[in-house]
Amino acid sequence: QVQLVESGGGLVQAGGSLRLSCTASGSFFKINTMAWYRQGPGKQRDLVAIKGSDGATTYVDSVKGRFTISMDNAKNTVYLQMNSLKPEDTAVYYCNADIFTSRWDAMAFWGEGTLVTVSS
Repeated sequence: QVQLVESGGGLVQAGGSLRLSCTASGSFFKINTMAWYRQGPGKQRDLVAIKGSDGATTYVDSVKGRFTISMDNAKNTVYLQMNSLKPEDTAVYYCNADIFTSRWDAMAFWGEGTLVTVSS
């Protein structure tokens, strides 16, 4: 059973910074990708940033230059460093991981979400 546990959300003023963490635990073969999604009030859940085990990284345009996704493979942990936060970044942030549970089978897993609130 794979679990993703997030931490690091909270309340911050516009222009401030937060760092989110997400750790994958349980029994699995290897992690393929880890990503952060967010869902703002009344909005759908959208991709923020994704990082592959090969190091490839993709960001949504609205966070480029402000957010940085990184991964500690030894700790099975992905981070999202968020700088220059704006009120429109307010959302529940969800960790997502595509994980090989065996050599041949991959599944997507989600964390429970952590709330980020940016005040103006």
